[in-house]
Amino acid sequence: MSDLIIRSLFEKRLKAWADARIPKLPIAFENVPFTAPTDGSAYLKAFLLPGDTDSEDLEGRHTSYRGVFQVSVVTKAGNGRGSDGLIAEELQALFPNNLELSKFGFSVFVRSPMATASALQSDTTSTLPLRFTYRADTF
Repeated sequence: MSDLIIRSLFEKRLKAWADARIPKLPIAFENVPFTAPTDGSAYLKAFLLPGDTDSEDLEGRHTSYRGVFQVSVVTKAGNGRGSDGLIAEELQALFPNNLELSKFGFSVFVRSPMATASALQSDTTSTLPLRFTYRADTF
């Protein structure tokens, strides 16, 4: 259940920012129909990668949810790192380390600065993955 809340909190924040941005950035969410822009404009892909759920008390009342939230910036190949690098900086500001998001009395925390991985190249696109770790605890 809490993976659903965690996903909704991160995706809601990402979508609000992407919709308010000029130009608006479309987002491909997991298991949701999506058609990539045909004009070569940028778009995002969002993934929640839950880790193993854990408990750190002997009574079993504590539950720890940990994982990674990844946002990939997809741009047209052959344009260099400029536009996707700027989007990456905006995303880093959107999800700062120690950010707390809450819903229904449940809080999740961004537990690492957003990191940029090596870009993935194809013939037509360049994909720049960005990710941070998160943690949420219940008692």
